[in-house]
Amino acid sequence: MAINARSLSSLSALTLLVLSGVTTFAAHADQLADIKKAGVINVATFDSNPPFGSVDAKTHDIVGYDVDFAKALAKSLGVKLKLVPTNPANRIPLLQSGKADIIVADITITPERAKVVDFSVPYFVTGQQFLVPAASPDKLDAYATARIGVVKGTTGEQELHTRFPQSRVLAYDDIPLALSALRSGNVQAITQDSTILAGLLDGAPDKAKYKVLPELLSKEEIGVGVKKGETSLLKAVNDELLSLEKTGEATKIYNVWFGPQTKSPQPRLFKIEAK
Repeated sequence: MAINARSLSSLSALTLLVLSGVTTFAAHADQLADIKKAGVINVATFDSNPPFGSVDAKTHDIVGYDVDFAKALAKSLGVKLKLVPTNPANRIPLLQSGKADIIVADITITPERAKVVDFSVPYFVTGQQFLVPAASPDKLDAYATARIGVVKGTTGEQELHTRFPQSRVLAYDDIPLALSALRSGNVQAITQDSTILAGLLDGAPDKAKYKVLPELLSKEEIGVGVKKGETSLLKAVNDELLSLEKTGEATKIYNVWFGPQTKSPQPRLFKIEAK
């Protein structure tokens, strides 16, 4: 079949349109290149969830386990680090809106979250536990119909609704507010990662009045959150996390915040490994 000039012209225009779309997509999909070009990586992290991230009273800088990993990731990319303070409910919205390039904020890897965020290999493993008044029962099942405080937007909130559907779950913006609710008697227990509860009690003048129940509500694997489809950036993050494990730097960071010299030492029972 003969192809006239008009057909050739239309075909050329279509080809250019397709190529243009491919080029646009490629540029959009390479966030790693954009970060390196800008010379800065914006990292969403906590500023009120010690020991993962909190404001140092002396320097007024955000410090913590997550912050040290964010610093290492920025250094490996050869860019400056800009911390974007967040709370659990705002982590993913900050990433999706472009206000943060990655999330390094104690975010648990879940199938539900993995639908909207790509996750790195886990760089921390912990479990959800209960913090209760010292005279309270030791078994989790005793709280099946209790008022339980939790941080809004966390896996703990989801797990409570599943495990104790008859309980009254009260969600707060951060863990210090949840502790205030426990102190005032508005809730009978609060739940959060075991390490965060340990950090919370470290700075509490009345910590002798409370205890952490030994039974785990759930096991939590913590990863770095990256926008969907940003494969180059995700690979760079994974490569650095695995390198930090191999060189022993990941263990050093852990020991700064959870090691023998800390107020609430916890053994490191995991390694950063490829999956």
